Amino acid sequence: MASVFSPPDPSAFTIGPFLAHTHVAYFSMEMALRPEMHTYSGGLGVLAGDTARSCSDLELPVVFVTLISRKGYLRQEIDKAGWQIEHPDPWDPHKLAMPLRAKVAVQICEREVWVRPWLYVITSPIGGRTPVLLLDTDLDENHPDDRRITDHLYGGDDEYRLKQEIVLGICGLRVLSALGFNVRIYHLNEGHAALLALDLLRRYTRPIDHVALGESKYDVGRVREMCIFTTHTPVEAGHDRFSYDLVERLLPEYIDINQIRILAGDNHMNMTRLALQLSGYVNGVALRHAETTQRMFPGYRIRAITNGVHLPTWAHSAFSDIYNEHFPSWGHEPSVLVKADQLPSDLVWTAHMVAKGDLVDLVSRTCGVRMDPDKPIIGYARRMTSYKRPELLFSDLERLAQISERYPFQIVLAGKAHPHDEHGKGHIQGIHRHIDALRDKIPVAFLPDYDLDIARALVPGVDVWLNTPVSPLEASGTSGMKAALNGGLNLSVLDGWWVEAHIEGVTGWAIGEDGQHGANDATAEYLYAKLENVVLPLYYNDRAGWITMMKAAISKIASSFNTQRMMRRYAAEAYLC
Repeated sequence: MASVFSPPDPSAFTIGPFLAHTHVAYFSMEMALRPEMHTYSGGLGVLAGDTARSCSDLELPVVFVTLISRKGYLRQEIDKAGWQIEHPDPWDPHKLAMPLRAKVAVQICEREVWVRPWLYVITSPIGGRTPVLLLDTDLDENHPDDRRITDHLYGGDDEYRLKQEIVLGICGLRVLSALGFNVRIYHLNEGHAALLALDLLRRYTRPIDHVALGESKYDVGRVREMCIFTTHTPVEAGHDRFSYDLVERLLPEYIDINQIRILAGDNHMNMTRLALQLSGYVNGVALRHAETTQRMFPGYRIRAITNGVHLPTWAHSAFSDIYNEHFPSWGHEPSVLVKADQLPSDLVWTAHMVAKGDLVDLVSRTCGVRMDPDKPIIGYARRMTSYKRPELLFSDLERLAQISERYPFQIVLAGKAHPHDEHGKGHIQGIHRHIDALRDKIPVAFLPDYDLDIARALVPGVDVWLNTPVSPLEASGTSGMKAALNGGLNLSVLDGWWVEAHIEGVTGWAIGEDGQHGANDATAEYLYAKLENVVLPLYYNDRAGWITMMKAAISKIASSFNTQRMMRRYAAEAYLC
């Protein structure tokens, strides 16, 4: 499959052309810019990268700010017992980005920490260019401990994480000023960058004679006019909290700590609450997620802009060729794919079999498992954590084997667990035990070290994309959108984005009913029944009906659930208001 990530253009490594017209800054702790740049861990970063690519396509005036993460997130190794072992995953910024001359400093623990930005430019095939600034503390003038702040994405303890969020939010804001950007809107992609709003607050202190008794001296309203906050998780563990003792130690005399308590909570500095308090526009990433967030944080207006994917990045080359021939403007105007249900069925099936063949080859090379392209493949790839229920499919191995005797199928899985998530690692080990138990009954493979390259073979190559989170803990999810773009059919719990895209028997299938928060056993039974009685019989007994659903998935999902539509909504509803 040909890469869509073009080599960097040395002539693009200058910031000057972007200064005059760039008025929006998008802050994200992680960004998936290209496979060789290990500056992402999962869905949040992949979304940020797709967002940047669409900004380039649409020529939106946005600059992106993230961390350089020199040693990456983690390189995953699976040992003989099926346990995840983490290794550093370094990359060389000199090969792909350009260090800029501007430097800024912040006081952390009463020590001056300097930060330098590197520039990476995303260039659209249709001419747009979008700058990305990667913040780096590995500088000679820094203390050895401070040089490591931007090494490991999501690494270390609370102190390390807060230092990273100081660099992202406070230094990111100062870097933009030092470079000469005239930013009017700051978009916080999750709460990791909430300290930028706090730094803005320090800038907009009202004259003391304008402050009424008991009123804050800080112009909160002014800051809210400048900040947009997108929250991505209804899971409590996903909302960063830091003790005020730690905040005072790392940022002594930075700002009145009592003011932070008013904004971010009495007991801990809750980064999500801080961002909510200081943002005038707040949104969840799906309709269902916005409803869930509204219940979690009553008193705030939570809007909904459902996530999407960057279609040219995630379409397999065999499907790109079809779309280029029949819908030449599909990359820029994805709505034209609404007519994909009119494509010749043999054309769609042939493209799918090419994508499936690439996946079969990858599984064979990587895992030594030979799969049959004529049999359906079920795919599952997620961050390995308990609420995603990665082992749900294997709840009853005997039942699963019985289904396979009637309707043979194959399974491909992938995903990393956070280094501190022992339960997540336990799920990976459990999956490998299930693989061993099913070895002579069902071909099952686990692709280690899941990344952009693996995803671009796995997601387009499956027949069925499986998603089994505990409802309502799925914020949005985007992998199923990528599968649908390539004719894959979703089989998912009704949560996140799937609530909006699901049409039973048309775009895919639901596991259970909407609003059900059933136990694992009940959800597994729904899953097995749907596989045995609906999904697999359709694949084997009605190939024409299956292909009709593939075309419906493309026309009804890919035409809408994309980052072109998503960014046009942000531009119209958040950036320009």
